[in-house]
Amino acid sequence: MRYYPASMNKLIAELSKLPGIGPKSAQRLAFHLFECSKEDVARLAKAMIEAKDKLGFCQRCGHLTEQDSCEICQDESRNHGLICVVEEPKDVIVLEKTREYRGVYHVLHGALSPLEGIGPDELRIKELLARLSSGEVREVILACDPDVEGEATALYLAKLIKPLQIKVTRLARGLPVGGDLEYIDEVTLSKALEGRQEM
Repeated sequence: MRYYPASMNKLIAELSKLPGIGPKSAQRLAFHLFECSKEDVARLAKAMIEAKDKLGFCQRCGHLTEQDSCEICQDESRNHGLICVVEEPKDVIVLEKTREYRGVYHVLHGALSPLEGIGPDELRIKELLARLSSGEVREVILACDPDVEGEATALYLAKLIKPLQIKVTRLARGLPVGGDLEYIDEVTLSKALEGRQEM
């Protein structure tokens, strides 16, 4: 038995393909779109098509851009001798929002995951090594996710970069600001102890 007309079922099915959107969320979004004016829906569709048509990846770092080179890579005031390696373009945005980092980036577009068939050749590792061969880079910050795949990727990259006589660092891990010790898991707490700093 079909609960919705075919066009609504099709909309729900397409929305449920989006990451983090389950069947119930897809239904809510579909009804929301149905209740919107035709103009609002057209603007949304136009924005999606425009983003798909105009956006690409920076030829140098792999971040999102509408040009050959992103604004960060073009910015001469940034420290081009410091590269922060991240897994995805969204990680660049998170780091930029801190307003603390003034180097440049390199986006891998994923992390090593043998179970999913993602090896070094599927990531932008060759491009990173090419950037490092210029002699301009003095430090690489590995900002991969603190999960199994991210750790494996960081270890793999560190082994490749260290022979190049370039300093390799990893983002500190540990206690979140405002967190209570009693609620912190053992792994996070052990990482916090390992990464402790002198005051």
